[in-house]
Amino acid sequence: MIEIREVNTYRDLKKFVNFQYKLYRGNKYWVPPLRMDEINTLREDKNPAFDFCEAKYWLAVKDGEIVGRIAGIINNMYIEKWGTRNARFGWVDFIDDQEVSKKLFETVEAWAMDKGMTGIHGPLGFCDLDREGLLVDGFDEMGTFTTIYNYPYYPLHFEKHGYVKDVDWLEYELTIPNQIPDVIEKASQNALKRFHLKVLDAKKPKDLLPYVKGIFQLLNNAYSDLYGVVPLTDKQIELYTRQYFGFVNPDYVKIVLDQNDNVVAFGIAFPSLTLALRKTNGRLFPFGFIYLLDALKRNNMIDLCLVAVKPELQGKGVNAILMKEIHAKCVKNGIIKAQCNPQLESNIKVRTQWKYFDTKQHKRRRCYIKYF
Repeated sequence: MIEIREVNTYRDLKKFVNFQYKLYRGNKYWVPPLRMDEINTLREDKNPAFDFCEAKYWLAVKDGEIVGRIAGIINNMYIEKWGTRNARFGWVDFIDDQEVSKKLFETVEAWAMDKGMTGIHGPLGFCDLDREGLLVDGFDEMGTFTTIYNYPYYPLHFEKHGYVKDVDWLEYELTIPNQIPDVIEKASQNALKRFHLKVLDAKKPKDLLPYVKGIFQLLNNAYSDLYGVVPLTDKQIELYTRQYFGFVNPDYVKIVLDQNDNVVAFGIAFPSLTLALRKTNGRLFPFGFIYLLDALKRNNMIDLCLVAVKPELQGKGVNAILMKEIHAKCVKNGIIKAQCNPQLESNIKVRTQWKYFDTKQHKRRRCYIKYF
C-alpha cells in the first residue's frame, strides 16, 4: 500500500530533500545539489519567492520506506502576468513504480484544482533561476549544478499519467578553440565601435557589485518574454547577490557598459562544479567547501549560466563581445570545454550563435503540462 504524507515539519522537509541522494546513489551522471541550498529554497522563511508563491510538499511511502516526492507551487505573479491559471510541480522523484508516480501526481493535481487552477506544468521551480525541465534525452551525459537529472523511466511515467509536451530546452557542449573565430572577432570590434560600448575590467568580485542591480534589471527585461518567466523582486535579487557574487570568478563574468556606465549586456559563467559536487554528496562540511573552492580555481571546463543583451541591441553583434571576452579568459586559463545552460528550442537567436564553434547538442529537457 502506498501512503502519501504531506511535509509539515522541518524533519519531514529534510527527508523530502534527502530522498534524491538515496535514489541516485551510485549514478555516475547525477550531480548532487547542495542540501542547504535545497532546504533554504523550500523554506517559506528563507525564500523571498514566497512573497508571491504558495507551496505544498508530499512524500510517497511504501512498506515504511520513502519511495517518491513531489512539490506543488502556485506562483501568483506568473498567473497575473501570463493570464493562465496553471500550478507548477517540481522536486519530483520516484522509484520505477507506476502506482507511486500516479499517487504523487493525483495528489498535486487535486491540490491545484482545489486552489482553482485549470492546469499544472513542470518540472518548474519558484522562479526561472531554479532548476527546471525534465531530462528526456542525454541520460548518459554528465549533468551540471544548475540542471535536473532524472532516470530514463521518468518521461514514460509522465506521459502515462496524461502529461504532454509544452516546451523543450536544448543543451550544448562546446569545444573551446585556441583562437576566437574571425567572424566573432570582427562582430565584437564593430559592435564596440558602432554603439560606443566598453567592457568592464573587473579584477575582483567586489568590482562587480556596483553593477549587480543593473545585471538583474537587464535580466528581467531581456528574459521577460521567455517561457513562464516572471520578474525577480528586489528581495530575490538581494538573495542571489549574497549567494553567488561573493565567490564568482571575474574572468568569467563579463559586463558590457554604454557611455553612461549602464549595463547593456552581460555573460556569467562558472568553472564547472560538477565533479566537486559529486565528491561532496551535497554537503559543504566538513570538507565539501574545499572541493568547491578548488574547482573554482583549477578547472578545464566552464558552465555558461546566464547571458543577456538589452533587447534593442539584440542581433547587432553585442553578444559577440561577450563571447570574445569569455573565450580569451578560457584560453588563458586552460579551459577546453563549455557546457551551455538549457536554451528554449524556439530561441533561434541564441541557438544559432553556436554554429561558429565545434558544438554538440547533447541533452534535451522538457516542461510537461496537463489541463484539468
